[in-house]
Amino acid sequence: MLDLLITNAQIIDGTGAPAYTGSVGIKDGRIAALGQVDEDATDTLDAEGRVVCPGFIDVHTHYDAQVFWDGTLSPSCYHGVTTVFGGFCGFSIAPLTEEAAPYLLNMLARVEGMPVSSLTEGVPWDWQSFGEYLGKLDGNLGVNAGFMAGHSAIRRVVMGERAVGEEATPEELEAMKALLGKSLEEGAVGFSSTISVTHNDADGQPVPSRHASREELVELAGVCSEHEGTSLEFLPGVGHFSPEIKELMSDLSVAAQRPLNWNVLGAGEESLMENQLSATDVARAKGGEVLALTVPQPITLRINLYGGFVFDAMEGWADLFQVSVEERMEILRDPEKRASLDESARSRGPMRNLAQWDQLTVHAVFDEDNKCFEGRTIGDIAEDQGKSPFDAMIDLALSEGLRTSFMPPAIGGEEHLWEMRGKLWADDRTLIGASDAGAHLDMIDTFAFSTQVLGNGVRNYGVISIEQAIHQMTQVAADAFGLKERGLLKEGFLADVVVLDPGTVGSGPVYMKSDLPCDEPRVYADAFGIDHVFVNGVQTIKDGEHTRALPGKVIRSGEDTRTPDMVRTY
Repeated sequence: MLDLLITNAQIIDGTGAPAYTGSVGIKDGRIAALGQVDEDATDTLDAEGRVVCPGFIDVHTHYDAQVFWDGTLSPSCYHGVTTVFGGFCGFSIAPLTEEAAPYLLNMLARVEGMPVSSLTEGVPWDWQSFGEYLGKLDGNLGVNAGFMAGHSAIRRVVMGERAVGEEATPEELEAMKALLGKSLEEGAVGFSSTISVTHNDADGQPVPSRHASREELVELAGVCSEHEGTSLEFLPGVGHFSPEIKELMSDLSVAAQRPLNWNVLGAGEESLMENQLSATDVARAKGGEVLALTVPQPITLRINLYGGFVFDAMEGWADLFQVSVEERMEILRDPEKRASLDESARSRGPMRNLAQWDQLTVHAVFDEDNKCFEGRTIGDIAEDQGKSPFDAMIDLALSEGLRTSFMPPAIGGEEHLWEMRGKLWADDRTLIGASDAGAHLDMIDTFAFSTQVLGNGVRNYGVISIEQAIHQMTQVAADAFGLKERGLLKEGFLADVVVLDPGTVGSGPVYMKSDLPCDEPRVYADAFGIDHVFVNGVQTIKDGEHTRALPGKVIRSGEDTRTPDMVRTY
């Protein structure tokens, strides 16, 4: 007797093979039968007109903290995601010490856009080892979740305050390698790090991993070679990759004998894309593997001068975010200092294209008197007020304690870029990912990657078939991280299953939802067309609503993962 029989389904099994009509039988949390199924079942679900496929795998999230206040891991769960990976960019919250916790909390708040109050009230911060952290998640997850050990966390635990500003001594490097090895042994699924100029801590200083030597990075990556089922993630920075960056990523992969995925490749300038994709070619020539995470949709940023993320990467602006908000406001009131910031942002640096102030749109205001500005461009407001666009923007932000949220034009919003995205997804040097779900809560909506691919990539623009889209978000993702018995509808595999309507699947309008600890708001979007979701055979989404079941499993390296192949075979 089956536990569940899903009948009349268009089955897409995740391999990329064509859909076929049949039934899916589930028993004891696993796929027990496929195709023509005659066995009786305790429950039956009629999937007439629906696609049944494996659950989607999100290969880049920052749900490390949210797991404590929202085990469902919304909104990903509503978008058909059944497995997530976190701990990326070096920003895990394990391992931990009592001394390091305040630094890591505030660093995470700054660099990943999470409210300090939510992190303080919603996370216990009462573990030390990686194993203790994972143990707190057992039985409290609505999806399967694995986490990497982050470089900045390890560096801060070992080096203390010296982690920012100084290179490690040989003894400290050995201690970091030992701590990483212990974390991997206890279930961390790999090692992550960043050298991106956009990553600064709560004091406006480069995060700990940015102070590491090349030797430190390579030796830490090499620790992964000693632990089954591990992999690497790295942020090389923005813009064109230098030969040195490509060589570094190659050497990290070769040292670890593991694939390295990097964040993030967007559809845009062809010469930039080819420059970045060529990092894979360099790595493969040396026996390594480097994979680009491609963001599968236009990126609409929401930025503010209170947190400062993105603004702090503008030329000449870093010092502004190393002082308190009150001091920052005084600087912005000074006409000479304001003019200097305006000039440096617009004329120099890799972020200067964002400094087209007139094109910013006011996304959200906090003062009722300013509601009239929401949805308007700074250019329009400046014209009405007889001010320069920069002055209009700064004056509005100052009136609200710098909390006003602004939106630059969407990055990659041009319609022709969907065809380019389809080509990127078909390139074996890429993975669909970069959702950043759980992070930048006031800034981006890329958590909806799965419904964006299916709604826009498949149905609206036709740049990828539904079979290939599902293949990319299931088997390809599972194999890249070495997931065992997931990513396919296959007899004996664990029953992570999605039932969706191909005619309506998509992501809804973006809005602000105040459901974080301390009633803090976050950017949110509902899913359309994801009717039912099963995790390990247990229904978590029924008719689009959460059942409150928490059947997810903590993904531990070696136990739930095998070492990923260095040469892609899928």
